[in-house]
Amino acid sequence: MQAVQTPAPPAAAPASLHVPAQATRPRRARRGDDGCERHPASADRPPRVLVVTGSVGAGHNGAANELTRRLTDLGLEVSCRDYLDTLPRRYRRLLQDGYEFSAGKMPWFFEWLFQNEEHDSVVRSLTLYLCRMASRELGRWVDEGWDTVVTTFPFAAQSMGLLTEEGALTVPTVCYLTDPAPHRLWVHPRVQVHLTVTEATAAEGSERYGVPMAAAGPLACDSFAVPLPVAERAALRAELGVPEARLMALLMTGSMGLGDVTSSVEALRAVDGVTPVVLCGRNERLRQRLSALPDVIALGWRTDVPALMGAADVLVHNAGGLSFTEALVAGLPAVSYEVISGHGRANAATLAASGLAPWPRDPQALADALAEQAGRGRVHLAPLPEHRQAAHVVADLARDWHAKHATSHATAGTARAGSRAARLLTAGAERLHLRRPAPLTEPAATVPRRA
Repeated sequence: MQAVQTPAPPAAAPASLHVPAQATRPRRARRGDDGCERHPASADRPPRVLVVTGSVGAGHNGAANELTRRLTDLGLEVSCRDYLDTLPRRYRRLLQDGYEFSAGKMPWFFEWLFQNEEHDSVVRSLTLYLCRMASRELGRWVDEGWDTVVTTFPFAAQSMGLLTEEGALTVPTVCYLTDPAPHRLWVHPRVQVHLTVTEATAAEGSERYGVPMAAAGPLACDSFAVPLPVAERAALRAELGVPEARLMALLMTGSMGLGDVTSSVEALRAVDGVTPVVLCGRNERLRQRLSALPDVIALGWRTDVPALMGAADVLVHNAGGLSFTEALVAGLPAVSYEVISGHGRANAATLAASGLAPWPRDPQALADALAEQAGRGRVHLAPLPEHRQAAHVVADLARDWHAKHATSHATAGTARAGSRAARLLTAGAERLHLRRPAPLTEPAATVPRRA
């Protein structure tokens, strides 16, 4: 996917900006007495898609919510579930708090974890153990008659691959990589389709892991693509306290406000003519600390991010996740700086190598990169053909599967229920160290007789 220069759009009446769904956590599904949702197995119903996200940060939820919205607009029945709901409470806290603590307080340890996931190791084995544990509940979800299962969370991709290997998941499966840099945790050979935001990610992932990947475009709210009228842009900058003559650098720190944000702010303050506007997410302590610095505008959680990107001149990010994807849709040029360890460093390297965002390593290089990127103006990705876009790829898979199997859903549902019961009974017997009974269909002639 190549970046193309587009002229500045003429000022026009703004389309209504709706609030991005990036912070919305999927609700738990309402279920019947046996734990399954009730859906009639009929060819008259629309194709059904299960979207699995993960509430670790806001990026995975943002992509999942946007995909859910687009699939619903295409006429499909969609349910969005949180992968963390498949785990016991202590493991949910481990993923959420462990990520925030290690990435924010122990970056060297987070980098070590990230690197060890790339090869067979103790870390990799523990991750797969967690994914296998989650696959028990995920297996119940996929037994509910879906036509396609898609995820935006890497742990879920591993669980889906395990279920496919065991024959418990037979419908088409899709993994949508929200990170610019591919990683082994995103990849499972039994997941049928791997989609990425950009061509650069697809090419790097296909070459590194030998698994076909295809660019499917960004999953970000359409309101980011709506240009902000000149009058509204001036009004918003005045409200924030950014003079029109100064360059507005929008510093995004994710929903948790992770990374060495203070160093980034000090480097931005040192650049002549630049006013840093920092989005601290839900990190109120960070917002208060930065608010005490002169010439710094520190904001908390905001729902008008599309307008802020429309008013900014350049984006400065430290992770490369959803914020960068939204900037791609908005055409806002970006710079990676003081990136967090692990996936942050990997994402910055991929973006720099592909020419999508430079990665300066010191304040002087940052000043040069800001001037260069801001001078480019708005730059948008070349649009993909409709049939290659993520929602249409998933919808086509679901429609094809539904058309081929709609007539046999009732019979298949009974078989799935039976197989699930058999798996549960077998698992219970193994936990009790019981021997499996001999098959009832075993010929009597094979049983030795007593003298």
